[in-house]
Amino acid sequence: MNAFAVLAQPQRRQILDLLLDGEKPVSDLVGQLGLSQPNVSKHLRTLREAGLVAVRVDAQRRLYHLEPAALAELDEWLAPYRRLWRHRLDALESYLDGKHLDSKEQP
Repeated sequence: MNAFAVLAQPQRRQILDLLLDGEKPVSDLVGQLGLSQPNVSKHLRTLREAGLVAVRVDAQRRLYHLEPAALAELDEWLAPYRRLWRHRLDALESYLDGKHLDSKEQP
């Protein structure tokens, strides 16, 4: 499954947000997401299969963390779109700055 299809699910994006601070066991994610343990595990498996997270076994616990390489691929794909929006937002800012100046000049 491709990363964009995986991330279309809001709970999976929430899991990635929670893992930004570092690795976490499933139990922490369950508590923070308010989902059942089987549902969180299912989402983690999907994220792991997509290469977005990895797991480390520590005795009885499974600790999940982000996989930066997969996220870097997404970032590279999004780069041209960011440039497009930045250009359009800069144009909007220039337009609005001009309107602001015009309104100050009028009595």
